[in-house]
Amino acid sequence: MDAALYAEIVERRRQFSWPGYQSYADAGLEGDWITPYHLSSASVTGPVLLTYNFLDAPTAIAERWRLRETGYLAEMPFNRVLDLGLALAGLKRSEIYVTHAFHLLARQRSERIPNAALDASFDAIACHELVDRRVIALGDAASRQCSRHAIPHQRTPHLSARGLSFAERAEQLAAALKSAL
Repeated sequence: MDAALYAEIVERRRQFSWPGYQSYADAGLEGDWITPYHLSSASVTGPVLLTYNFLDAPTAIAERWRLRETGYLAEMPFNRVLDLGLALAGLKRSEIYVTHAFHLLARQRSERIPNAALDASFDAIACHELVDRRVIALGDAASRQCSRHAIPHQRTPHLSARGLSFAERAEQLAAALKSAL
């Protein structure tokens, strides 16, 4: 993705809103990136991990100073599994691209985002990021969005999904990353 397209998608993200949801700017996390994850994971050539959403608003606001440094909270299960999966695949965060199907902040942790809001956000922002990229959809919601747009992708469990151990989720991610390289 070239710089002009990236800047266009940043502007799309800035313009997107949905009733009842806060933007990154509302949480004090505005920047010249599509998601705060891009502070550490915005490879233009590496595989894309498409997640459900970034964070909930209360956590993003409470942790905004830390998030402005790295773009993520290392202690969260999602990030612990991601780091383990990257290590198993022999990769660093800088060698992948992380983005979300929903580019606003959930009202509470583990909130189910309404399909209409998820579809609108994906249509406005994420589908433009994924063109001609190797996409790994993390979970059902991300996979559904890719399928809706006929975007080729691999599906793995979401890194925060219950039912599998951290090691099992990391192994599945590592396998998907290796096959995407």
